[in-house]
Amino acid sequence: MGSCSKRPSLDDNVLTSSHQMGENMILKKNMSLVASEDTLNKIEGGNQSVISEFVLLGLAHSQNLQLFLFMMFLTIYVLALSGNSIVMFLIATDHNLHSPMYFFLANLSFVDMWLSSVTTPKMIADFLREPKIISFAGCMCQVFFDHCVGAVEMMMLVVMAYDRYVAICKPLHYFTIMNLKRCTALVLTSWTISFVHAMSQLLAVVHLPLCGHMEIDSFFCDIPLIIKLSCTDYHDLDIYMNANCGVVVVSCFILLLISYTYILITVRQSSKSGASKALSTCSAHITVVMIFFVPCIFIYVWPLNIIWLDKFLAVFYTLIAPLLNPAIYTLRNKEMKNAIKKLKNYFRKHKENT
Repeated sequence: MGSCSKRPSLDDNVLTSSHQMGENMILKKNMSLVASEDTLNKIEGGNQSVISEFVLLGLAHSQNLQLFLFMMFLTIYVLALSGNSIVMFLIATDHNLHSPMYFFLANLSFVDMWLSSVTTPKMIADFLREPKIISFAGCMCQVFFDHCVGAVEMMMLVVMAYDRYVAICKPLHYFTIMNLKRCTALVLTSWTISFVHAMSQLLAVVHLPLCGHMEIDSFFCDIPLIIKLSCTDYHDLDIYMNANCGVVVVSCFILLLISYTYILITVRQSSKSGASKALSTCSAHITVVMIFFVPCIFIYVWPLNIIWLDKFLAVFYTLIAPLLNPAIYTLRNKEMKNAIKKLKNYFRKHKENT
């Protein structure tokens, strides 16, 4: 008979099966490790590709209250834009206002228009819709422009204080020191420093790993609230943010205090008429400084962590301050009052002729 093929034994079958099972287990284990690493990478890399939008909780939940706030803030926003536009127009058209002080005031009005427009239009629109969604890119834009324009506002107030210091303490050299070239350089420097500050804030949060419910308990994207959504320990980042903002806010505030202290000392030694005019101008400046700086200090430098108070302070410095600034400078300044009278007379004559 021809030779027959050797049949595999029972032990050989068992060994082959065991070997295949072992390979399958190793393969599954490797696949699970790869999946775990991918998941971990997604969590650790929590950036724009993972987080696409945030939910803003806003200022109120009651529909009736939201309708009331919609009408109120829309009115305030329109008044703020109109007031600052009028200030800029008066300064541009009235030759009596073509001086360094009003050049800086026109720039401040321009900044106030930007400051009120960074977050207010979105807040007003959100009163009429649910849920209040903002994209990741929109959120980061709010972070950048809020800090950039806010820092420019602080710098401009310092520049205006320096202008008043030179005008009152060194009146004979005023137009030599505060020439057009220097005024322009001061404005450009303010924007440059503010841009660097805003970029440092943005870069610190744009790649921050975020997880959980993407809810921000405010009407706009604010850095302290975004940091709280981090998957990692944010204590060190929180300190960095407070210190970064503190350098800008506190240094500007100290420079303002020094400038106005020198001004007040000089005013005490001058004539009564000059002292009264200087005090009137400086009191308007100091009022604007307090309206803007106090909320910023309690939000970014020395946070109280009281949600409703933070919302109120945020509304105050982003919307109320830009509304009050033109009113304060107009009501407390004789040259601005005269410019308004001229504008009224011009429109009255124009109406009579037509």
